Amino acid sequence: MPRRLPLLLSAVLAAAVLGAGPAAQARPAGTAPAAAPATAAAGTQPYASYWYPNTILNWDPATDPDARFNRSSVPLRPRTSDPALRANPNARAGEGKIASLAAFGPTSNNPSQGSADPSYYAFGYWQYVDKLVFWGGSAGEGLILAPNPTVIDAAHRNGVKVYGTVFFPPVAYGGQLQWVRDFVLKSGSRYPVADKLTQAARYYGFDGWFINQETGGGTTALATEVRNLMQYTKAQSGTEFMWYDAMTESGSVSWQNALTTANDAFLQDGTRRTADSMFLNFGWSADGLASSRSRATALGRSPYELYSGIDTEANGYNTGVDWNTLFPAGGRHTTSLGLYRPEWTWKSATDRADFYAKDARYWVGANNDPSDTTTSSSWKGLAAYVAESSPITAKPFVTNFDTGQGDFYNAGGTRVATGGWNNLSLQDVPPTYRWLVTSTGSRLTPSVDFGDAYEGGSSLRLTGRLDAANTVRLYQTRLPVAADSKLSVVLKTPAAGASDLKAAVSFTDAPGSFTTLDLGATTGTGWERRTVDLSAYAGRTIAQIGLRVDGNNPAYDVRVGQLAFYDGSVDVTAAPSGLTVLGATDVVPGSSRSLRLSWTAAPSGSVHHYELYRRNADGTRSYLGATPSDAYFVSRLDRAGTESSTTVEVEAVSAEYGRSAAASTSVSWTGTPPVDGNLALNRPATASGRCNADESPAKAVNGSVNGGNGDKWCTTTADKWLEVDLGSARALSRFVVKHASAGGESASYNTRDFTVQVRSSATDPWTTVATVTGNTAGTTTHPVTTTARYVRLVVTRPTQTTDPAARIYEFEAWGA
Repeated sequence: MPRRLPLLLSAVLAAAVLGAGPAAQARPAGTAPAAAPATAAAGTQPYASYWYPNTILNWDPATDPDARFNRSSVPLRPRTSDPALRANPNARAGEGKIASLAAFGPTSNNPSQGSADPSYYAFGYWQYVDKLVFWGGSAGEGLILAPNPTVIDAAHRNGVKVYGTVFFPPVAYGGQLQWVRDFVLKSGSRYPVADKLTQAARYYGFDGWFINQETGGGTTALATEVRNLMQYTKAQSGTEFMWYDAMTESGSVSWQNALTTANDAFLQDGTRRTADSMFLNFGWSADGLASSRSRATALGRSPYELYSGIDTEANGYNTGVDWNTLFPAGGRHTTSLGLYRPEWTWKSATDRADFYAKDARYWVGANNDPSDTTTSSSWKGLAAYVAESSPITAKPFVTNFDTGQGDFYNAGGTRVATGGWNNLSLQDVPPTYRWLVTSTGSRLTPSVDFGDAYEGGSSLRLTGRLDAANTVRLYQTRLPVAADSKLSVVLKTPAAGASDLKAAVSFTDAPGSFTTLDLGATTGTGWERRTVDLSAYAGRTIAQIGLRVDGNNPAYDVRVGQLAFYDGSVDVTAAPSGLTVLGATDVVPGSSRSLRLSWTAAPSGSVHHYELYRRNADGTRSYLGATPSDAYFVSRLDRAGTESSTTVEVEAVSAEYGRSAAASTSVSWTGTPPVDGNLALNRPATASGRCNADESPAKAVNGSVNGGNGDKWCTTTADKWLEVDLGSARALSRFVVKHASAGGESASYNTRDFTVQVRSSATDPWTTVATVTGNTAGTTTHPVTTTARYVRLVVTRPTQTTDPAARIYEFEAWGA
């Protein structure tokens, strides 16, 4: 296999694709690189941390205002993997592993705790991954990138280690050898930058660093110092390293595509362990991997600490890979696998459904079934080679099938917020088997449903023709049953009556044999809980949890909103205390603010996360956000009318989803709210779809039309709509729509036919307040006299021609 492009292009492509700063931008000689910007305004958006080697020396979490918002609070969970329960008979457990090098956002301006944009790489196949490298870094922004806490939280909840990235680019792409020298600069016997790498990993709660040194011109002495730094760090702490096959022991950059005598000291240096693993460049061959395996063994290291790289950034599962060399059919794995940029599945998707379909194809194959990876394609899916692992080894276990993104937020089955969002800190452990259904008749189709949820933004949905018993395997577990253990399922049916649904569990003494527990009929069409006593099985250990559906229904349709296993009654933690506004910044002076909040964690009880709300004048509450941490950034708190203060509350949600009493504080308002303003500005927006991941509905409410062709919402879906939640019912005077030519595109792309609709609650029907046909203008204004919380633009004819794409640069709702 010819050697493919090395990782140096990552920063360039990340800059182009993710909107990062220019990777190839070299600073003028003699000037210092800019440090990661410190947040001066007390209520502004916190971002993930990034540095240069000399600027990280000045980093101190005690003085960095963003640091507290970048801390993960989820410890790394242990995992289990029973070979007898693997979905695919060809997959192997305990051999080759998978490392994923994925970019979840740009190096700079990457929000610490999620955002109001539902378009996000909400990765959900953790069961196949051993290590996650938070990919990024560029010459123009920063070389050392710490992962944001949402990714750490999700990965650790699934038992996956997380590494930050240290990236030294080639000179041609802005790299400077002085940065490598700065990296290894010593102070006495210490390596100060290494000490900061350890401090950052410990404070933020991640596991190690991926070192990608591609700057040429080095010497043997410099290469030795790089090794010494890693060895020093390992002697001082448990910080791990993954080394990329680029710099050799002579100091030159020469990709070996294998473990050789030219680079093996970066893995094992005599009796000293240098890195914990090595990512081999993409040009590996059968002979090279065979010799790499032998050399690793000779060094006393496992060949599975070598991750042979494949580059899927450009072509995803259309990438050609010599799978039989890496994972020989019927034989032991040669090495582990390193995936470069698997988020292609999201970046190339046209909408969320397309992303989920592509992600399934990438990980479990064309049949969306990890047990059946037969296909004419050379890409069978990773489930064909690596057996699933599960972090479900301790009680309690609760899943709401929440993916960490959605178009609304539900709490206990009640809609507490509308509008899109992403926050991987809230992602539940995804099903171990997606999807594994057995039946003697028609097979039901499981899916993640974003139309309803019990907690969060999604649920599990089972649909299809039911004409025989269906067993849906969901989770592999190792959960001991006690005398007071219970299994609880929250479900919803389209009509009252038989649910045809049973919980299904197997035990470690007969892991393939399911015991079913009837969940009975439903009494209505809302969410209903069924709790099953497991005391009869005390002393045994649950190996699998699933569902059994048995009945006759040509159009079966059931949602499962929560599945929980716990002992005793549902625990409620103590309440948090000391809710404090660390700072506030005006979004619209006198009308809305962004807030930085902190509180003292609940003193007792296991907390899954904290939820924040504003208290409304009528006694109801509106959801502001959630986090497992003790600090949170609220992007927008709206003033209701002319109120002088707003009460904000935080409550603890236990690991068993009991809710504590709330702590509260007051946010004061000054000045008079604006008489008239664009109330849709930066409000949560959702849409029927998007043309690509960058052309999200948030772009239509960001207040800008000057950011180029990507500064718009675009969709080619059959039904084309854009919806904005104004936060509360507001008096509206006019709508302004800025079409294609307002953003600099051809007037032939201006929207021809469309309507504007409004409603005051999420359950009200839409009312049309403006209808336009035959429009040719780039900006249109539509006077109205109405009051509404939700506003909607519906496009019926998107252009002046037959072009099918709707292009909206701004959708403005003006009022008081």
